[in-house]
Amino acid sequence: MRYFVVFFITLLSLTAHSQTEKGKSSVTGTLVSDITLLPIYGVDVININKVKGAVSDDKGNFTIEATANDTLHISFIGYQPIKVRVTNDWINNKNVTRIKLTERSKVLDEVVINKYNLTGFLQIDSKLAPVQDKNYRYGIAGLNLGYEGGSNSPGAFSRILSSAFNPADLLNNVFGKKPTEMRRLREMKKDDAVRNALASKFDRETLAALLGVTKEDIADILERCNYSEDFIKTANDLQIMDAISGCYEDYKAIRH
Repeated sequence: MRYFVVFFITLLSLTAHSQTEKGKSSVTGTLVSDITLLPIYGVDVININKVKGAVSDDKGNFTIEATANDTLHISFIGYQPIKVRVTNDWINNKNVTRIKLTERSKVLDEVVINKYNLTGFLQIDSKLAPVQDKNYRYGIAGLNLGYEGGSNSPGAFSRILSSAFNPADLLNNVFGKKPTEMRRLREMKKDDAVRNALASKFDRETLAALLGVTKEDIADILERCNYSEDFIKTANDLQIMDAISGCYEDYKAIRH
């Protein structure tokens, strides 16, 4: 009887351990160039479903938490981003899965550099050189909201005020249709690998994949939250994520 009890307890422990491991399953892969078949270092791998991130090492290897049917978004500068579905075979397979990345061919647009006839005198040259419009962040008392707009753009201030008078309706059109996707913002902030990946990107591809929206949707969200055109064009994906997150938190505060 004593041996049966010991065997039963051991069996329960193994079962519990197996269930724990199953709940925290992971996959391992190696990222290589489809042309040279050489490993690629520093590739960002993000589990869109779990909002977890990883980076490939100098041998192209990565390991990331995943369960069956999760989607991995894999991206690296100079290569086409891809999405890979996690399968049970991949999770149970002890061999490392090799994933090939395709180099991105892109023709750069011609850049025209204009010349300015500067005199060498600061007072004169300051009037000849073009001055970029400044952007300001407006705070509306009582709403805890910030609005960024170009100071010289037509109707900038009136647009800010019109948004402030009815912010709930404005933001509901943006966030009300995608509550699940927007709730991922908090999870995205918790994972350092995800934040580091977004900080190095300016293409909105990874951010769009995480939020389940298009790049056009991201631009529309920022515009409706009254972020300036300059900010939308120049900010990195991490700054964009924080901007959307801040606007979403304001939306929830107003709604409730």
